[in-house]
Amino acid sequence: MPNATGTIPGPHDEHQILFYGLSTCVWCKRTRQFLESQGVKFDFVYVDLLGPSERQEILEEIRRRSGQSSVSFPTVMIDGGRCVVGYRPEQMREVLRL
Repeated sequence: MPNATGTIPGPHDEHQILFYGLSTCVWCKRTRQFLESQGVKFDFVYVDLLGPSERQEILEEIRRRSGQSSVSFPTVMIDGGRCVVGYRPEQMREVLRL
């Protein structure tokens, strides 16, 4: 079983990136693989592996920061403001200038 949280090192560390996903989600796995394959440094949180109170706090934070009423996974937050929701490698390439 993967860790609930952690940091993936990479040479592309120009941005602060926070990846929110579910450990069983295929699109989350693809998004994480994409970030890793591009050498992007990022922090990750597998929301389904958190305890109930911590999970609720994270879901509320994602809603607040993304401006969306519902939460979808994967959600990648870039520099605390920009959100990429779903498996969107081209959008991430553009935002991260990869």
